[in-house]
Amino acid sequence: MKVCILGDNLTSLALAKALAKKEIFVDLFYRKKNTKIDTTRTIGISKSNINYFNKNISNIKGMMWPIKKIKIFTENSNNKEILKFEDSKDYLFSILQNQKIFNQLVIELKKNKFFKFKRDTKYNKLDNSAYDLLINCDIKNEMTKKFFSKKFEKKYNSVALTTVIEHKKLPFNNEAIQIFTNHGPLAFLPISKGKTSIVYSVRMKKYKTDLDINKIINKFNPKYEIKKIHKISKFELKSLNLREYYKDNLLAFGDLLHRLHPLAGQGFNMSIRDIKELLEIIDYKIKLGLSIDRSVCAEFQNNTKSKNFVFSEGINFIYEYFNSENKIRGDLIDKTARLIGRNKILNNYFKTIADMGL
Repeated sequence: MKVCILGDNLTSLALAKALAKKEIFVDLFYRKKNTKIDTTRTIGISKSNINYFNKNISNIKGMMWPIKKIKIFTENSNNKEILKFEDSKDYLFSILQNQKIFNQLVIELKKNKFFKFKRDTKYNKLDNSAYDLLINCDIKNEMTKKFFSKKFEKKYNSVALTTVIEHKKLPFNNEAIQIFTNHGPLAFLPISKGKTSIVYSVRMKKYKTDLDINKIINKFNPKYEIKKIHKISKFELKSLNLREYYKDNLLAFGDLLHRLHPLAGQGFNMSIRDIKELLEIIDYKIKLGLSIDRSVCAEFQNNTKSKNFVFSEGINFIYEYFNSENKIRGDLIDKTARLIGRNKILNNYFKTIADMGL
């Protein structure tokens, strides 16, 4: 069996590593030289996905920073959390730096005899007939424009600002904090005792310069004695869900399938679940001696499309739910969220969904 993957992002590398680990030949085509990705970008990976990643893709235990508690505030909640999730015995999820995972996957793939990097700026050297399956993780190539342009899309008219703050070391820095400010959600995500990642999603009409985030960090800073704020990166925010996942034996994957608002940190988690589902389909067909062809794509779409859409819409609902407080100018949202938080069954249900998905 031979698979072709287009694009060299975090999802495509993780998928390539998972396939190569099963001794499936993989060619990964990329348009530019591999470069180090943004050092300020971090991702949260749920406990179940960490376990899967470590076992089936690459061991990332050494770069994990476990989060044991999540506190959620609004700007109008008078410094009292409206929701809290915690696990006294274990961690809820882990924060990792994108760059570190990316670099480790590149190094491991270069050593794997079942894998090859192939540079092709326009993918014009690609021979479709040479592969059982083609997986497109590149959101900007010609095949994307031709076959995967139809989608459900929501523009938030917001920009995400990301950075890392260095601060005085804390004995325990394992508490993530999300504050729904009047201009957008602000997250403090610890990555070590002395460093914390910042993600601020601000509406474009309120965003003027990168200096704004410095003021916001200092205004809502929950506990940190800040020594340095690193360079700020920014990207436009929107969510999308692709209408059709495949064309013949060409399967869309990763951010091309679905993109989420970063407030819940679920984007890469969805991609890991998709990798798990795809590999289970391939394993089953190989076990039965069946062909690896477009039927894999069809089965993958049938198994994941509706779940991914519902999950994505759930994240949109959370965003709109907290955003509505600014419109109604009251504390109804805070009171409702606190009632949900006090209900142990609902609290555990939301933790399970965040960890395992739907």
